[in-house]
Amino acid sequence: MLTYEDVTGCFLKAATGIVLRTHPEYWINARSLEREFACTCHTGSCEESENHSTCTASFTWGSLDTALSLEGPTGVCDFFHEPEEHCPHLHTRDIPPLVIDLSYSLALNGSGASISETVLLSLVQMLKLRASEHSSRAIETSPGISMVLQDHRLQPEVLTLQQRVELPIWHPDGMRSLHDDHRGRESGRDKSGPYGVGEGEIVADNPRPEEWLPQVMLEVCQDIVQVLEALEAVRTQGRDKSGPYIDA
Repeated sequence: MLTYEDVTGCFLKAATGIVLRTHPEYWINARSLEREFACTCHTGSCEESENHSTCTASFTWGSLDTALSLEGPTGVCDFFHEPEEHCPHLHTRDIPPLVIDLSYSLALNGSGASISETVLLSLVQMLKLRASEHSSRAIETSPGISMVLQDHRLQPEVLTLQQRVELPIWHPDGMRSLHDDHRGRESGRDKSGPYGVGEGEIVADNPRPEEWLPQVMLEVCQDIVQVLEALEAVRTQGRDKSGPYIDA
């Protein structure tokens, strides 16, 4: 069983262990009772963080997560209706993961001059490539640029990057599902559906996320540090390409 406090505490402990500065915030939605967590992370001193890359890690914990933490995969069925022996919820691997959104940003505040479109495109492509290479847990990587209106012209202001990490903490295959091949699962599953011990069926594991989540969170935090460094490197290389960010 895991709780909202377990997951947030695990993330903060992992971040502290690799000297990643954290600024956590916690909310609760009084109407839906969803609990939200957001933590701004950066390396180096807090006083100089505005001039360096930062990452905000966030996730939402809802009533379904609470049901799953108490009952495991069978909590999906219990959450929606009274359990039935042949209910599809009891015989599926399509269990919602815990999603962690990572939002990176880095100010392009070199000289205040404009950046050519060619250099901007090069920066974005370079950022996506480097971030993907250094992210072992992210399943999506989307770079972008935030613009601001200045002197009647749109100027690039912030280099951004969005990533999505899915942690299958309630998955009946446990840690194994992080690298599982969907086609392989389908071919190894009996068409009758339920998990069992019959021929062609796969015995479901007890996920035990409390045992492997600390290590996975550490890997997520290590990825964050490497992507932060990639952002800084891309900005530096952008300066080398265009000098003081002056449009040709």
